[in-house]
Amino acid sequence: MTDLNKFFKDYMEQESIFVDKNMFQSNYIPLEIPHREEQIKQIAEILAPVLRNEKPSNIFIYGKTGTGKTLTTKHTTNKLLEVAEENKISLKVIYVNCKLKKVADTEYRMLAQIIKELGEEVPSTGLPTHEVYKVFFNLIEKSNIRNLIIILDEVDQLVKKAGDETLYNLTRINENLKNTYVTIIGISNDLIFVDNLDPRVKSSLSEEEILFPPYNAFQIQDILYKRAEKALKKDSLEPGVIEKCSAYAAREHGDARRALDLLRVAAEIAERSRSEKIRIEHIDKAEEKIERDRIIDIVKTLPKQHQAALYSIITIYNNKKKTIFTGEVYDFYREVCKSTGLRPLTQRRIGDIISELDMQGIINAKVISKGRYGRTKEITIAISDSLLEKISDKLKEELQL
Repeated sequence: MTDLNKFFKDYMEQESIFVDKNMFQSNYIPLEIPHREEQIKQIAEILAPVLRNEKPSNIFIYGKTGTGKTLTTKHTTNKLLEVAEENKISLKVIYVNCKLKKVADTEYRMLAQIIKELGEEVPSTGLPTHEVYKVFFNLIEKSNIRNLIIILDEVDQLVKKAGDETLYNLTRINENLKNTYVTIIGISNDLIFVDNLDPRVKSSLSEEEILFPPYNAFQIQDILYKRAEKALKKDSLEPGVIEKCSAYAAREHGDARRALDLLRVAAEIAERSRSEKIRIEHIDKAEEKIERDRIIDIVKTLPKQHQAALYSIITIYNNKKKTIFTGEVYDFYREVCKSTGLRPLTQRRIGDIISELDMQGIINAKVISKGRYGRTKEITIAISDSLLEKISDKLKEELQL
């Protein structure tokens, strides 16, 4: 039986590998953001008119996960706030994460969150949406805020659930305001999100567009070295560790956040094993743990229809161990629906779901032509075989198969 008193006492006496672990947290904003100078300059140039009490353009920022979109936006708006405060210029910035369930994933909740940031409260549910807008308008009008910047992070998640009318309403807010300018900054991981919006919304939101390209392996190495220098104890890294982290992240389309998570988890694993250094083997274990946790979290939160489609793909793959096509997935999916009581969707909708699973990195789906037989999707599994059994079991549990 574990002696917890001794365990905790030993833990307190053990010298930590970390100097400041908070530097690895996703909400940490460093004083400098390397390799994003051009994007910082673009955002700053667009938002600078607030310093003359003028309304800047709305901005749409897009790029793959971990390319520094949120970090750069927060860094730039924080600097803008500092200058505005020094010069007694009226400015407020509100950050809203649209991916957070029951926080800002519907139009009502998003407005309620903004109202809360402005110092008032509305019930979490119950009021008609137009009444919540009225509260919002009145609150702004009686405030002394000249410019209000609203950052909608993962705005595509809000639109997916609430529709693009939500964005249209927000981008037209200034027509009803007399004393305040509202500027919207939309951030999205979906590179083609704007293309699918209603033309009215697209023209309103995308007055200025900024693309964040993926980091390359050398840029990720530089980011990791700079962060590790301050966050980790000196000489705690075995040679090759940073390079291994960078290689993993570059494989994931230049995801710097993933690289930082890898280094943090590897450091935690090293500490638990009483190692004085973070070694290559700790990176491998961290990669396995992060991948497993990420995929299981995604699978648990997928809608039932997505779970049924994914279960069909995995089951067919386990039987064939080769490329799968949309038609056979759909046939198997219909059988899953019979077993689970789900109402089958159309084959076209299942094709859309396959595309969404591809975007989440669980599968790879490539459209191919079959000549006079039309087009189909060629599907391969994007996760390791060692994870497939765990995911299949989790899907069975979720679908009650």
